[in-house]
Amino acid sequence: SQGPISGVNKDIAVLQCHGDCDPLVPVMFGSLTVEKLKTMINPANVTFKTYSGMMHSSSLEEMMDVKQFIDKHLPPLD
Repeated sequence: SQGPISGVNKDIAVLQCHGDCDPLVPVMFGSLTVEKLKTMINPANVTFKTYSGMMHSSSLEEMMDVKQFIDKHLPPLD
């Protein structure tokens, strides 16, 4: 397993999304992954979102959250 991440990447913002009905990757594995991630980078910058009823797929709600995350963390293109 990897140790803590150093330098500028220590403060990277992460959005992790998971459907709570995913039959391929159980949501418990998503939870375990996000907890491990929080030990490697600034935990305040890690966001874990689950989507009710979503399977191993995406949804409009998830894509809107991704767009909002990108808009917040990346500078606009001129």
